[in-house]
Amino acid sequence: MRGRYLWSRLVPGSCLRPAPHARGWTPIPVGGGGVLAGFSPARAQGSSGHELTTAAQCVTYWSTRFHREGIPEPQESSQYIISHVLGGKTIHSLEEGSLSRALTAEQKRMIWKLCFRRLQRMPVQFVIEEWDFCDLTLKMKPPVFIPRPETEDLVSIVLSKEDDSTEETPWQSSLQTDARYLFLEIGCGSGAITMCLLQHFKQSHAVAVDKSAEAVALTRENAERLCVQHRVREYQLDVISDSQELATVCGPVDAIVSNPPYVFHEDMSELAAEILRYEDLSALDGGTEGMDVIRAILQLAPTVLKHHGKVFLEVEPRHPEMIQAWLQNQPAPGLTYRATHKDHCGKPRFCILQKC
Repeated sequence: MRGRYLWSRLVPGSCLRPAPHARGWTPIPVGGGGVLAGFSPARAQGSSGHELTTAAQCVTYWSTRFHREGIPEPQESSQYIISHVLGGKTIHSLEEGSLSRALTAEQKRMIWKLCFRRLQRMPVQFVIEEWDFCDLTLKMKPPVFIPRPETEDLVSIVLSKEDDSTEETPWQSSLQTDARYLFLEIGCGSGAITMCLLQHFKQSHAVAVDKSAEAVALTRENAERLCVQHRVREYQLDVISDSQELATVCGPVDAIVSNPPYVFHEDMSELAAEILRYEDLSALDGGTEGMDVIRAILQLAPTVLKHHGKVFLEVEPRHPEMIQAWLQNQPAPGLTYRATHKDHCGKPRFCILQKC
């Protein structure tokens, strides 16, 4: 399993602060010129002046170089990339002796190619084109939003029978792995949440929607990779502008699960360079108060949820109180606020609501 905390959301509301980055940063050209023009990996040398011939030497060299050039998590970046080239997920998962064995010319070429992408601040997930989420390995492609560690906790909450409320509901009492649930994931991105739910609930189905065509395509690809494509329907729909069509195509669902865009617009400029240059910013920007998509989900929920159906949301730490205040100001909200859960850093991160 790859590192849980590599590439957290890196925004003020997350457990990890934004990584330092230069505003106005310009990417390094990869093809046809720039720093790679005329470069030959075979002539590469480490700090000792000797050619880099083994994976261990490459890990040391690139860890040092990433650190020198201000790349976040330099050692982890180097190790994940080189492990990937050698056919493993982590350094520790490689066969004994792999690090000291001489690299082939193709392996050297691939290491330099991928490490130069990392020098451009491309996220490791996009560099190696895959990442682990819960117990699954998912395909990753820019600009589709990369699932963060907090969202693994959201999945755990959905799978749990406990929601900190005082009374048991039909959802909790009947939560069985062989039950036939219908889930709706709004803002599916790579489909990480949907894939985990379908892997756990073997008889269940899901509807996954996103306004991004790239996200819908990647969710479909991951469903096919995991052989659950027959249990998920993907739609390119915007929950804000296509709410009526969304209600029509998904039908009554047992639960809505979403990691919606929730960054306050004023905080968008503080995002790390990896995010600003490579990820779909509309998957993060939640508007002035970070609530634009959240409100749309809450307005849609009573229409599409079954009786006692639930909404599970990942939000910014300021949002649980804002959501409760919003519900109190609605003449007929159709939802009851059930619980707030904290993330691994103790911040209020997850909300559970239920159809009245």
